[in-house]
Amino acid sequence: MKEVVLRNSVVLLALVAFFAAPTTAGTILLEGNYHGKNLYVQNPFASEGVGFCTFEVKVNGQVTTDEINSSAFEIDLSFFQLELGSAVEIRISHKDDCKPKVVNPEVLKPMSTFEVASLGISKEGVMELTTTNETGKLAYVIEQFRWNKWVEVGEFEGKGSPEKNDYEIQLTTVHSGQNRFRVKQKDHRSKPRYSFEAKINSPLPDVTFQPGDGKKVTDAINFSDATLYEIYNAYGNIVAKGVAKRVDVTGLEKGVYYLNYGTATATFKK
Repeated sequence: MKEVVLRNSVVLLALVAFFAAPTTAGTILLEGNYHGKNLYVQNPFASEGVGFCTFEVKVNGQVTTDEINSSAFEIDLSFFQLELGSAVEIRISHKDDCKPKVVNPEVLKPMSTFEVASLGISKEGVMELTTTNETGKLAYVIEQFRWNKWVEVGEFEGKGSPEKNDYEIQLTTVHSGQNRFRVKQKDHRSKPRYSFEAKINSPLPDVTFQPGDGKKVTDAINFSDATLYEIYNAYGNIVAKGVAKRVDVTGLEKGVYYLNYGTATATFKK
């Protein structure tokens, strides 16, 4: 009689384990940085109609204490006392026959929060930038003011640390006279964040080009020195740009073109 009771107990425990744990499972993996905001999850019923889809959530390897047995729940990242900008890995384990949905995964994406402690340009044309409060690795874009607009002239990778970050970038587009530079970042919100301007006066001579403003060009434009340039067609579409001392224009169709170079603007006919 005792042996029969023990056997029945083993069978009962096995059945409980079978129904309590999913036989197959899937995982949603989210990685990013903590920006002071929590995640929200829509959590459907399992397909068999018993219980909800999600059965475990881990943040940086630790199981959360959030109440996940509901149709929607919040992953409270503040519970883990994370510093702003620190790396976060979230694993949402769910039954294989259903899938929860993270409503706002963008809160883990890098955000442009940098502040400029100092920005200057040496006589050698080296931009020296010191930032603080970076909370995610994002590229910095260098812009230079020329031809009455801000033009992108370089890019470098941000370090993403909230502490002090030092950068040194050799500028290759310095022109004659006063030069104005700034840096910007753009995150997933698509709104750029700018630094203040840094200025430098250069003794370089003005760049000229042959055959000259308004003249006809057959094969190439020749500058007096390597320079940043842009060529636009009569419809205002850019057809060529770069940094060069000689620009081959044999591939351009016949017509009038607008040329930005050095600190000047001109036209030429092909």
